[in-house]
Amino acid sequence: MPISTPHIIAEEGDFAKTVLMPGDPRRSEFIARTFLEEPRLVNDIRGVKGFTGTYKGKKVSVMASGMGMPSIGIYSWELFSSFGVENIIRIGTAGSYSPDMHLGDLIIAQGACTNSNYASMFGMPGTFAPIADFGLLRKAVETAELRGFPFKVGSIYSSDTFYSDSAADMKWAEMGVLGVDMEAAALYANAARLGKKALCICSVSNSFIYPEEDATAQQRETMFTNMMEVALEIA
Repeated sequence: MPISTPHIIAEEGDFAKTVLMPGDPRRSEFIARTFLEEPRLVNDIRGVKGFTGTYKGKKVSVMASGMGMPSIGIYSWELFSSFGVENIIRIGTAGSYSPDMHLGDLIIAQGACTNSNYASMFGMPGTFAPIADFGLLRKAVETAELRGFPFKVGSIYSSDTFYSDSAADMKWAEMGVLGVDMEAAALYANAARLGKKALCICSVSNSFIYPEEDATAQQRETMFTNMMEVALEIA
């Protein structure tokens, strides 16, 4: 019998223990068709495609999260709690705050700052600091170094808003935050609450320092393969 949640329907065992999670369903399909052997569609509810195949003989899944913390919060929670998933590696894009980072460079997010109220649902009497799983983080760093990919490790800022006051955004840069995404903090919070493991690896798709470096929609879908290769190697 299939396992059914409000947003995923799949047979038991359809998902691997490790799921790569881009935001864009088209990027999910691109990764599956490009990198996985014998990929098969295991979920297509609401058009959020999930695939499972093998990479170098290891079972791996890839499924989109959609945009924003509410969306990745739903999909990661259901994968962790209902489908036996142990590790989720977000592979997305981010805007860079760092003058040392350029288009395509990797941000390996050790921690996630946020303006979201997402973690308040857990009822903690203080402020929760969402962080990555160290084992996944260490493997990502080792893989990026081995392959010679340009990267930085540090904090990312997970924002609830895409269109915001850029001057306010740069306040995060003053605190050493490397860039901005919209998902990592919720993923890390869910993993912590459910006793699972998570990591966010983002490719720089645009820069607040170098506005001329701005990827097209097509480039965002297919260009940033370095982060995909790192995630697959550690999966």
